[in-house]
Amino acid sequence: MELDTGKSTENLFANSKTQNAKRILYVILITLSLGVIGLAIGLAVVVQSKNSDVSGVSSNENQAGGAISIPDCIKHSGSKTPELDRANCVLQSYPLIDGHNDLSWQYREAANNTVYSVDLNSDLTKVWNVTHTDIPRLRKGKLGAQFWACYVDCTSQYKDAVRKSLNQLDTIKKFVHRYPDVFQFVTTAQGILDAFKAGKIGSLVGLEGGHSIDSSLANLRMFYDLGVRYMTVTHSCNTPWADNWLVDEPGYNGTVLNGITEFGKKIILEMNRIGMLLDLSHVSKKTMIDVLSITKSPVIYSHSSAFTICPHHRNVQNDVLQMTKENGGVVMVNFYDKYVNCGPNKTNITTFLPVGLEDVSKYPDLFAELIKRGWSDEELRMLAGKNLIRVLTKAEQVRDSLRYMAPYEDLISIDEELNKQCRTV
Repeated sequence: MELDTGKSTENLFANSKTQNAKRILYVILITLSLGVIGLAIGLAVVVQSKNSDVSGVSSNENQAGGAISIPDCIKHSGSKTPELDRANCVLQSYPLIDGHNDLSWQYREAANNTVYSVDLNSDLTKVWNVTHTDIPRLRKGKLGAQFWACYVDCTSQYKDAVRKSLNQLDTIKKFVHRYPDVFQFVTTAQGILDAFKAGKIGSLVGLEGGHSIDSSLANLRMFYDLGVRYMTVTHSCNTPWADNWLVDEPGYNGTVLNGITEFGKKIILEMNRIGMLLDLSHVSKKTMIDVLSITKSPVIYSHSSAFTICPHHRNVQNDVLQMTKENGGVVMVNFYDKYVNCGPNKTNITTFLPVGLEDVSKYPDLFAELIKRGWSDEELRMLAGKNLIRVLTKAEQVRDSLRYMAPYEDLISIDEELNKQCRTV
């Protein structure tokens, strides 16, 4: 979870009123009742319906999860409250997986991607006063694994989006490499568990926006080979093959593709074939429906909330939540006030932060609150990471089942390009 000064502030927590922190719990309960919940604690861990199999995984997936000994957290060792004690115990027994953290963008905006100019072991609030992430706070928050967002702005589309995305991916790999005792670069569900067992934060990469592949299946495959394990189908701009959420906004007067194009379908199916997760945050409702109708693998929403609680088009409507349940996917609840409380835009960054959830160090406090509301240890582990492990494992199984299938080699037609000025034949 990370706030950027140069990027849309949608990854922020809600505002400082305690009522808005409570609304986050209401969003969790709404999506939980439909059987598809995730928690984008900065932005994304997952939990399964309380009515479902409490294992959260199939028998094959239990084989991967079996690498970790899971105690019953019934003893207390001196935390502020018994609930916080138990929360810390749960998070020490299974990896808390955060699915969306913009630290690499912070490096770009504040340090020109110079990883060695800033020490993540220090208190970065004294360096970048808006940052929510540094190593001491990651450790205090009991982070077990992190999807680092590889994001570039929509203005780079048709220009240098691929180059800039590679720069951000390089930045992620540089800071993971700089702190080998803290981070471990991983690309599989088992890799997350292995890193956790070794006492390290498993580090994965999510490509935040389909514009980063420049409408190229070859680029998609290359990003996968470099370690990317999910791609957000769009950011807050259309690609030539998919609509973003803004097309659902009243008064939108841009191009509307009506969801996913024929070329877009090939992108979705190729992601299934290679084992890359589909992230449906930022896309239009029709794009969500189209992808859910096409994909063979479960989807994720790395930072979205419930439309029923807050009718914003970045959120997920109930009929789509039901489709996501049937798909086996997960929705990660976004803490940003505009998507939880439908609050107005703020000018003061600190007003987005709910009391007690100011940064990545506060996750145990959230789990303690859920314990007060009757959650079992197993349900908390599902929230922490078991369901994300489940979804990633399923995507890997689909990939393996398609291993003899030839890659999609289609090229997008020049007629489908929305901007032809930077194109050659």
